[in-house]
Amino acid sequence: MKNKLTSNIALFLTALIWGLSFVAQRAGMEYIGPFTFNMVRSILGGLSLIPVIIWVKVSKPDTRTERRKHFQHINLMRAGIACGLALFTAMTIQQYCMQYVSAGKGGFITALYIIFVPILSVLLGERLKKEVIISVFLAVIGLYLLCYKTGTGFDIYDLVVLVSAFFYAIHIMVVNYYSRAVNPVKASCLQFFVVGILSGILVLLFESINIKSLVACKIPLLYAGILTCGVAYTLQIYGQKYTLPVIASLIFSLESVFAVIGGAFILGETLSLKEIAGCVFVISAVILSNIHSDKKK
Repeated sequence: MKNKLTSNIALFLTALIWGLSFVAQRAGMEYIGPFTFNMVRSILGGLSLIPVIIWVKVSKPDTRTERRKHFQHINLMRAGIACGLALFTAMTIQQYCMQYVSAGKGGFITALYIIFVPILSVLLGERLKKEVIISVFLAVIGLYLLCYKTGTGFDIYDLVVLVSAFFYAIHIMVVNYYSRAVNPVKASCLQFFVVGILSGILVLLFESINIKSLVACKIPLLYAGILTCGVAYTLQIYGQKYTLPVIASLIFSLESVFAVIGGAFILGETLSLKEIAGCVFVISAVILSNIHSDKKK
């Protein structure tokens, strides 16, 4: 019982950190470009996981054979590159749009990756559950209320954030594919460095690094890099160890709520009644998509 309670608290803190990361991402755009932001935060995220890897290595004796080590190292490289490419695509699209989308709205739209996952699973032969079908219907209503503006229609950047949610779903499926074959912390560390390197290429092509701007952006960068990537990821691993996946998913859905709260209190963002109604539909869709009708589950 104690383990379950502490696990749920860890997952709650993870959702809180992830939700407020949208505030950090939005605030960071006041100082530096989106590609520079992603490059620095990803490298910080990778570096922040190195102490965790060292701690695990020291605390647990390595009994693997040299052949098994070689095989696992190859899988780790494949996992890091594949996960890194998917995460890079999702993060790049999302961060570029955060220049024009509020933290709260960005959080709710991104949360729809939870619905995209079961939809993409259909391509792998899984059956689409009725809960997911209803969730998609609710999500469409929510997006309309959240993003449609009378007279001007949809904001293109709101819809592009939805594309990033789709790639976050792809990232989750890639992670699931490799999760049993590699160490999750090492794979996550490697994927962050892959994102950092690829983002650095975009920086060289489209942006320039200004040291004064980086220093001015230190708080959003440190939060998005160390807290969001390193601390939250470690909390997630611990939390999911003692909690059912469906409970973890429901707690993670609070991420979008914390994004709105953080945007309101820290950045002074506001939502209209229509947009709030849209948020209600989106969060309902996210929660419903994680509820299973199978009594055994």
